Amino acid sequence: MSPETIITNAKVLTMDEAHPRAEAVAFAGGRILAVGGRAEVEALAGPGTRVVDAGGRTLLPGFVESHLHLVLGGNELSQLQLGGVLGLDALAAAFRDYAAANPGLPLVMAQGAAYEILDHPVTRADLDRVIADRPIAMMAPDHHTVWANTAALQAAGILQGAEMPAGHVVVMGADGKATGELLEFEAFSPVLALTGDLHLQLGIATGGEPEPWPDAAQRAKDKKKVAAGLAHCASQGITSMVNMDGNRYTCVLLAEMEAEGRLTARVKVPFHFKPHMELSELERASAMAAEFRGDWVTSGFVKMFMDGVVDSRTAYMLHDYPGTTERGAPLFAAGRFQDICREISRRGLQIAVHAIGDGAVRQTIDGYEAAGRPDLRHRIEHIELIDRADLPRLGALGITASVQPPHPPGAMDFPMSTMAHVFHRERWRDAYLTKTLADHGAPLAFASDWPVTDVSVMRGIEAALTRVPYDGCQDERVGLHEVLRAYTAGGAWAAHMEGLTGTLRRGMAADLVLIDGDIEAIPADRIGQTGIALTIAGGRVTHDPAKIAGGPV
Repeated sequence: MSPETIITNAKVLTMDEAHPRAEAVAFAGGRILAVGGRAEVEALAGPGTRVVDAGGRTLLPGFVESHLHLVLGGNELSQLQLGGVLGLDALAAAFRDYAAANPGLPLVMAQGAAYEILDHPVTRADLDRVIADRPIAMMAPDHHTVWANTAALQAAGILQGAEMPAGHVVVMGADGKATGELLEFEAFSPVLALTGDLHLQLGIATGGEPEPWPDAAQRAKDKKKVAAGLAHCASQGITSMVNMDGNRYTCVLLAEMEAEGRLTARVKVPFHFKPHMELSELERASAMAAEFRGDWVTSGFVKMFMDGVVDSRTAYMLHDYPGTTERGAPLFAAGRFQDICREISRRGLQIAVHAIGDGAVRQTIDGYEAAGRPDLRHRIEHIELIDRADLPRLGALGITASVQPPHPPGAMDFPMSTMAHVFHRERWRDAYLTKTLADHGAPLAFASDWPVTDVSVMRGIEAALTRVPYDGCQDERVGLHEVLRAYTAGGAWAAHMEGLTGTLRRGMAADLVLIDGDIEAIPADRIGQTGIALTIAGGRVTHDPAKIAGGPV
């Protein structure tokens, strides 16, 4: 078979340890036919082969985004973005301009509101001063806190408060009414429901399915949002992703898009197990795993939350937060969590647990140890703080550290001020570890957690390489090739996709990204400004801004 495409004159970093470097790659039918020297690969060209001159740019396996929220991110692309906005005047101007341009929205929803957006804790009274006659709300970057004005709280039926599951809080004021601060999904779901898009949140909010099932017209609208998210990810060189929320409906949307030729990345979708569920509901997880097992849409893992986030002090700590008697609380009791892990593992399914505080991390490790299935590659998402005693257990139990280079305060977009508020100074050396986790044998998988942070892999690489050690703490950076591996082969391995993608070698999927430069020569502090010249997923061009390969299909 002659290649359909040859990319040549490239600096190929294959991530294949047996043959780490090459100059050209040939592929056809969505699979790699050859990886090697320029002359030997170019000699394979037939009369119909498209030959792409890479001009000395770096060619890598397509990036594997190991933790994002595709549907939520796609949905939010059209909402008001508040990144960098500080102060009431700037906040009001942004909201009012957006509201005026979108008069028909039932809820004016904003994203990326910093916890310190005002010089005091945000209340509904503050947002009433912004806009009082329309429901408005804004989400924190971590997606664990929403602030709403009085009109939104009233429309959502929670102005007088509401009963919530443990860990989810409608914060109440001295006047007996909601303050406007809503902590965790169940608390702010009634507000998000005003948009008409709540069914897209069900996977992460309740673990349930939409009822009634969305009709063809609604699915078409939803797929348009997914397509926007996919295009955004393709522009960053992403060809595979682990979607950390979702349900069977998410899989159905993606499968329909695959059949329509509109799915431009491989997506792995979890069954979301919530604390209120009985073990019998894991039958739904097994059913999803059996139904969706192709090269493009797959399930096969269960996602859980063990705690919240540090900013709202809902992350579960082994010790009190600075200046408080608060520690957060685990969302699962320890014994029950171990029973859940055993049952998931018995079914041959992988587990991914959001665990941010050191208490949550320890309880998650205990659950994986009880399950006793390192072959399933159970993983912990985030690990923002860990007790030193637990470090050796990660490697010993084969637990993947799924961490996000953009997340450490000061590394990219999150301010350093967070550190003093939520971590005791003597514990900074145990916070946001990367190299230390790897040194203790934990496989690394890197990601952004988009839309919590910018999905740009290049900015993530820069953050990983340029992060300054905290005062008095060890350097937690790993080298360029370790970073690239965590965004490619490491992510593929963590997702059980290493037989399909993550490396460039014969027989693997033709998932490739061409960096607009020589990544080994670009100064680390300029990598984030480096563009993506070409993205190819399954042999199909999904991003080609300069049309060096003829443009996207």
